[in-house]
Amino acid sequence: MKPSEPFSILARSFAGGPRPRNAALILGSLWLLIFFAALFAPPLLDDADATHAQAARAMATTGDLVTLRVDGIRYLEKAPLPYWLVALCFRLFGFNTFAVHLPQVLAVALLALLGHRWANQAFGARTAFYTAISVLTSAGVFLFTRIFIPEITLSLFLAAALFAMLKSLQPNHDLIAGPADPSPQDLPRESPAVAWYAGPYFYPYVLWASLALAVLTKGFVALVFFFGTAFFYLLVTGDYKLWRRLKPFTGGLLFLAIAAPWHILAGLRNTGGMNGHGFFWFYFINEHVLRFLGRRIPRDYNKLPAYLFWSLHLVWLFPWSLFLPLTAITAWRKRRSSLPSAFSPASSFATRTVLLLGVFAALILVFFSLSTNQEYYTFPAYLPILLLTCAAITRAEQTYSVDSTSRRWVRFAHAALTLLGVLFAIALIYGLWTSRHEAFVPDIGDLLAHRGVGDYTLSMSHLFDLTGPSFAALRLPAALAALAFAIGPTIAWMLRMQRRHIAATTTIAFTSALFLIAAHIAFVRFSPMLSSKTFADRIQQLEDNSRISRDTEILLYGDQSYGSSIAFYLDRQVSLVEGRTTSMLFGSTFPDAPRIFLTNADLLSSWGTGERKLLFVPLERRDDVDHLLGSRQIIVQEASGKALITDRPLDR
Repeated sequence: MKPSEPFSILARSFAGGPRPRNAALILGSLWLLIFFAALFAPPLLDDADATHAQAARAMATTGDLVTLRVDGIRYLEKAPLPYWLVALCFRLFGFNTFAVHLPQVLAVALLALLGHRWANQAFGARTAFYTAISVLTSAGVFLFTRIFIPEITLSLFLAAALFAMLKSLQPNHDLIAGPADPSPQDLPRESPAVAWYAGPYFYPYVLWASLALAVLTKGFVALVFFFGTAFFYLLVTGDYKLWRRLKPFTGGLLFLAIAAPWHILAGLRNTGGMNGHGFFWFYFINEHVLRFLGRRIPRDYNKLPAYLFWSLHLVWLFPWSLFLPLTAITAWRKRRSSLPSAFSPASSFATRTVLLLGVFAALILVFFSLSTNQEYYTFPAYLPILLLTCAAITRAEQTYSVDSTSRRWVRFAHAALTLLGVLFAIALIYGLWTSRHEAFVPDIGDLLAHRGVGDYTLSMSHLFDLTGPSFAALRLPAALAALAFAIGPTIAWMLRMQRRHIAATTTIAFTSALFLIAAHIAFVRFSPMLSSKTFADRIQQLEDNSRISRDTEILLYGDQSYGSSIAFYLDRQVSLVEGRTTSMLFGSTFPDAPRIFLTNADLLSSWGTGERKLLFVPLERRDDVDHLLGSRQIIVQEASGKALITDRPLDR
């Protein structure tokens, strides 16, 4: 069979949606302004961001692409693909923030394009456009790509594998696509795009290759999500009878060829750790099974309370989460017609998309509601939820004149957004007004409350540290956010009342985009507290001015995550005082682990003797060090409650 139409990235047909050129301009602008422009600041943050960057840097400098290392210690808890990508970027662009976060920003663009193509072939050009802009303007997608974590890459590969599975099972879906929902005469009719036919081998092998890359990104949890979803989908639809189309034997060999070599080499090269355990026990049992059960060693993760776990998704998917009631109502009303049709061999690509994505999103949400979790673990469910929500928005727009129920829930979403916008704007304006006499302070950390919510193991903990005076350092982003929330939702609602639907929905995206740009500016203002790069800069300055020797011993007090950006920017091994904890614990038990771990007794006995010592002390451990060293410490620099101290006066 010949291709039914040439391949193109965006939709060629724009019936019911914006013209391809306009869509490309809007999507490209949103990506450039929200994501690409954010690649240059702030510097790498302490904790996961700089820790993972250290591991990638070790790969780039040593050429060892098998064993991850942080500060010279084996770091065996992570899959390698994200670190390979960043190591490649280091080789191309140097060791900087841009290189660390570029793969994630590119993954965001690819995820938006994949969502566009999937929605276009299942529903049509308008749903495709909405899906792409919702990916680019959702709060969670923005927030959880500010740091070097693998969730966006995992989401991309899992979504690609699911799309490829669906295309493999229904290669000629354009010939049996169901009719579009009826729309009023004054609205253009949207219909699914004619699919590009790639032949019987392309999509099956894309499936297995994507699945292998997902495993190399996050581990075997990718297999749980994919095969759990595929099992239920194939069972419900009866498509298990078409298993040969998935090329399980040759595709399985391709999967093993991609995924197996690293696992085998990592197991062979990393043996003889804690209690005789090596990579296989630590990675497969400890990091997968015991982590799910909440018995991982060491236990350094929190589990969100159930009410927070579920309700926070309204924040991560904001502003599009306001349309979730519309999505639920649409699904409930169509259950009698859509669900039975899913069992039919002639069911439409749209119907099967709804079933597949619904099962996939539900599996991820339920899985992590039972497991230990962080806020961003459910990231792979964002695209499925957003795509289904955008399909519901499109259907409601096209039946707006005749369907009072859908119209009511669309108005509810706009009313909620407008009300929230007014409340947010009032809160921000109040903060700006009360801090109007406060002088601007570059280091916002000195103005925060440091409440330690969740012991700072949750990604949103620092937001609870905000105080009234801290708005003095946030005037510009607060003003931009207030402007966005005060004006944007009202304009969107007015456009909706005029039945200019595409303009109304796009205005919601623009409102969110302006807010996210403001959030990034605020994020940069938080960098003195979240990053310790200024301390690394100070050390390098002292060395360049010959005030300290380049042989000066650099020490961090406590866990390396407290000051991981120092080790990255100095590009040297640092010693850890009472830091044989968390991610450094297992790697420290290998016989060839460098001797970088000191106790309080070691610090006391060596302080003031031998080579000069510089000790970085995080805010959380200042009291401990004050009690330990007392007046024997000389402060070199302080910022955001953190301190750099030395054991003797600086050379003149």
